[in-house]
Amino acid sequence: MVFSAIDSGVEGTKLPRSPSEQVRLLQTQLRDRWQSVDLFDTGDYDIVVIPSVTLDSHELQKVRGFLHYEERCLFSLIRLRNPRTRLIYVTSQPLHPSIIDYYLQLLPGIPFSHARNRLLLFSTYEASPKSLTQKILERPRLIERIRRAVRRDRAYAICYNATDLERELSIKLDIPLLATDPDLQNFGTKSGSRQIFAECEVPHPDGSALVHTVDDLAQATQALKQRNPELQRCVVKLDEGFSGEGNALLNLRELDDRPSLPKIYQRFQTMRFQSSDETWETFQRSIPELGAIVEAFIEGEVKRSPSVQGRISPCGKVEILSTHDQILGGPDGQIFLGCEFPAYVDYRLQLQHYGQRVGDRLAKYGALERFGVDIVVGQRDNGQGDVQASEINLRKGGTTHPFMAMKLLTKGEYNTEDGRFYSLQGQAKYYKATDKLESDRYQGLLPSDLMDAIAFNQLHFDTSTETGTVFHLMGCLSEFGKVGMTSIGNSRGEAEALYSQVAQALDQETSDEAMDRLTTPFSWATMP
Repeated sequence: MVFSAIDSGVEGTKLPRSPSEQVRLLQTQLRDRWQSVDLFDTGDYDIVVIPSVTLDSHELQKVRGFLHYEERCLFSLIRLRNPRTRLIYVTSQPLHPSIIDYYLQLLPGIPFSHARNRLLLFSTYEASPKSLTQKILERPRLIERIRRAVRRDRAYAICYNATDLERELSIKLDIPLLATDPDLQNFGTKSGSRQIFAECEVPHPDGSALVHTVDDLAQATQALKQRNPELQRCVVKLDEGFSGEGNALLNLRELDDRPSLPKIYQRFQTMRFQSSDETWETFQRSIPELGAIVEAFIEGEVKRSPSVQGRISPCGKVEILSTHDQILGGPDGQIFLGCEFPAYVDYRLQLQHYGQRVGDRLAKYGALERFGVDIVVGQRDNGQGDVQASEINLRKGGTTHPFMAMKLLTKGEYNTEDGRFYSLQGQAKYYKATDKLESDRYQGLLPSDLMDAIAFNQLHFDTSTETGTVFHLMGCLSEFGKVGMTSIGNSRGEAEALYSQVAQALDQETSDEAMDRLTTPFSWATMP
């Protein structure tokens, strides 16, 4: 049990523990049993999955179907291949049974019924924009049902990101939270990332400290231009923006080396926002609450946006997990659409080096579990790559679920010597993944329609060859015409081909010809 008080030094009195102290006390249990938690194939644990995307509600509403992003952690169901693991998964709205069936049928060597009996699903039955964790906290009976369902001496909780709400839920459930304490979440903001990069001497663009007023933002932009007279553009970022949706590009061309503040204010009115729903009026209203920074934009005809992912164990050990090349979109290539694994060989090992530096620094502060570092690789005049760190994510990101799906399905390992992932058979694996395979024509497709199209075209994941496509965000498909997928191949070309074939199959399934077939009266007599 969690002790709620500590000795004050005065006989007969105790001081209440702070929430941070209570969570860290719970997390000491993880250090005692981390080895067996990590080697989940032999562990006997209850895993409580809280896939709440607990971020600023205004920023989240820029993402279509964000409520369904609770499904991105469904790769965790693959952990049920360990016959001793029990999984508790909580969502805002009930998951469709066909989605659950889909993941459980991916498990090789485990009877479907055996895995299903070790999976408990809970729902708040609330579709409001509030975070899932807040919805759970507002339902004490639901919390008690979860408490009764787990063996608290061998349970732990995982989440998408940790805030005060997840910390409070961990305390109420009386189980350790495998995540960084919310007191350290500042290091996952845009300004906190810049602090860590400076401390561990990782190259990053020139930029400003955190500001909370438009006046301070204008002064910071003016100072940035003065320090960099040749700077053509800069990026203004909300400190807690999500997937690039909180970024804006500011044109500094034709301004002199010491632009006046009135001219800076005029340029603010013409900023290019990466979110189509954003305007200067709405953006500036977010600055006092979320804060903002401004930093130099890395120019270049040829530019890539890779990232490196790592993990900090409860024992403080830093492990590099993967590198990716991110697929970005939006008006200026700032919005995360998907990723390719592994990152290109030209800079793959350099990313690992920077990731190790950042992880070591975060570990000294007491950070825990997942972290990622986004990088921008431009091209200098001499043709050499200009590698600059962009930001740190102290949460599960868009690269987490595709990598973990591949790792759990193939039981392979990441090799830091060459930055590749190898299956148990020694086969190098590659994939291309996205959260945003979308089209207005896909709206109205049910998860079963998706399965029909994939089965007919034989594009499902084949556990015998360990190639094919794994889907996620299937709950988004019918309403928003959007689905996520990870296409796994034995070469980069094969992964790319599988990815393209899925898109083609869905386009064919929703073509005018296919829709005409649906309107043809059905008769068993016409069956061959």
